[in-house]
Amino acid sequence: MTLAATSALIADAVRSEGAVLAFNVITLEHAEGIAEGLEAAGVPGILQVSENAVRFHGGRMAPLVAACREVAASAGVPVSVHLDHVQDAELARSVVAEAERLGISSLMVDAAHLPYEDNIATTAALAATGHRTSLWIEAELGEIGGKDGAHAAGVRTDPDEAASFVERTGVDGLAVAVGSSHAMTTATARLDLDLIARLAERLPVPLVLHGSSGVPMPALRAAVAAGIRKINIGTALNVGYTARVRAHLADDEAVTDPRKYLTPARDAIRDAVRDLSAAVASG
Repeated sequence: MTLAATSALIADAVRSEGAVLAFNVITLEHAEGIAEGLEAAGVPGILQVSENAVRFHGGRMAPLVAACREVAASAGVPVSVHLDHVQDAELARSVVAEAERLGISSLMVDAAHLPYEDNIATTAALAATGHRTSLWIEAELGEIGGKDGAHAAGVRTDPDEAASFVERTGVDGLAVAVGSSHAMTTATARLDLDLIARLAERLPVPLVLHGSSGVPMPALRAAVAAGIRKINIGTALNVGYTARVRAHLADDEAVTDPRKYLTPARDAIRDAVRDLSAAVASG
């Protein structure tokens, strides 16, 4: 299987009125487990590396992203590589410059922390530059809850403002605030499905749902039916990964070989991705 392009995966989701799942990668075990889970479910997906993950790896983007490229290219289902929540302008420029070499086909420009007009200017400039290298560009209007103590939980994306933002920036997809929140460890978020439907009808680009680990499966399926086309998942994988590591170390205090506890941790990611992917696809 060859490395997929995010734009193609999103286009397929739009045509089928489904959604493609994008999973956060922090370590190589994440990437391997995600690919195995997608293969087990028989569905395509996206490996995404956030700016925070790049920072965790000493600010060096290439090693982890290149590993994701190789994992994606060898997967038995279509898998693409995406850079997520990129706020640092220098990193964004590096993504654009290195995209072809590293197999990156999409970028989320996260300038939502800036004043509105600065968000538009920054996003529009990076979208124009990214499009010259065939990158699919995602952006965010306002901040999705839970990210570094971002805005109050009741804030929602306004359809008219979102339409103006998309027109002025030229982005290809928009992350919307509809009730989900980053870093939730329990699936208790309540989505505004009516708002999702109104945004999908109003906007000419696919909608992206962040913070999906905190959304119950029936609500995720309903969100897809209402118009969500890309679903981001991170925390749900880390919950299972960490639980397996913790359990193994508790059972064997003498263990020193990391393969002993990283293997079940990777398997936990595989199982979570398989189950989530299959459940969303079946909806």
